[in-house]
Amino acid sequence: MKLSRRDVIQGAAVTVGSLWAMGCATTGAAGEPGAQGQEAVGAKAGKPLSILILGGTKFLGPALVEYAQSRGHTVTLFNRGKTNPGLFPGVEKLQGDRDPTKAEGLKALEGRKWDAVVDTSGYVPRIVKASAELLAPHVGHYTFISSISVYKDLTTPGITESYPLAQVEDPTTEDVNKYYGALKALCEQAAEAAMPGRVFNVRPGLIIGPDDPTDRFTYWPVRLSRGGEVLAPGDGQDPVQFIDARDLAAWTILGVERHLTGAYNATGPTRPLLMRDFLEASQKTLGTDARLVWADTAFLAKHKVEHWGDMPAWAPRVGEDAGLGRIGVAKALAQGLTFRPITDTVRDTLAWFKAEPPERQAKLKAGLSPEREKEVLAAWHQEHDKGNAHSG
Repeated sequence: MKLSRRDVIQGAAVTVGSLWAMGCATTGAAGEPGAQGQEAVGAKAGKPLSILILGGTKFLGPALVEYAQSRGHTVTLFNRGKTNPGLFPGVEKLQGDRDPTKAEGLKALEGRKWDAVVDTSGYVPRIVKASAELLAPHVGHYTFISSISVYKDLTTPGITESYPLAQVEDPTTEDVNKYYGALKALCEQAAEAAMPGRVFNVRPGLIIGPDDPTDRFTYWPVRLSRGGEVLAPGDGQDPVQFIDARDLAAWTILGVERHLTGAYNATGPTRPLLMRDFLEASQKTLGTDARLVWADTAFLAKHKVEHWGDMPAWAPRVGEDAGLGRIGVAKALAQGLTFRPITDTVRDTLAWFKAEPPERQAKLKAGLSPEREKEVLAAWHQEHDKGNAHSG
């Protein structure tokens, strides 16, 4: 399966072994696994800031608002007022459109000043250019939430921020579905051109946790909670990476406070996490009778079970997406990026999903349907049991 670069972001990994995967490293110092939210809970920033968030009402956005408020900052939201408009009744909300050619456009931002801006909703360079240029004289710092999809490919393990970026022949195209990664790269450049030396480009991998609208991580805790035989991909030795939206939000706000600039890959956890460790730790945490059935990549390909879509968060460690689970994050770790235990995210995600309306729970947006999984497992048993019979 050729990954869509759009699939890597929102919405796109503990020691080799189970110690960190089991959530045992829960009291690490800053920069170590388990350090909660980068700073002590409830700690206030040295200097309260006024922060404008473009977007801010879906998944990562609310996590940014909540962490910024916990640090003592004043938040203003700018969006169309269509997504979760009832959130944060005490927060100033400005209504408009990122596209200056639509309705009132950016008019609500004119003549206003903030210490910093966090752009969670930029996908088209023209639109990012418009907001960044308008705000440049009135803000000191611009954070752009980008993606690891900006890289030209994901074939190479250990990709760092200097790896070549995706390009598009026509830089005026606004086809986000087709050129997601290349357009994100151009958005980064548009922001930097408008505010040279003042832009913090955050490049997350798969963002996970409560409120995830994609189910690309949620599939696993939900599936494991149902118990029984669970189709698991590969041999369990493929590395996986992701970041809890709350950890990403906390580090982003701290980056704003520290005036970080330049590009940073932001995914985790600190040390490699293997698919087997992730699923086994999750199963133990949830206390279900789930039994993992590991199916090799050749079998999955034969039965048209695709990585990432059918088997969420997973890609084989060889092939065109070999680097997806091994993105280099040393630069962000050096600036204090930390991660809560993955088992905490598993528990919180399942609790959130179970509290969703029945119609939301009825069908996951990613992963195999129960019927399809049952069909593939039956095929696996037929081939596996036949092989065992012949060997005996």
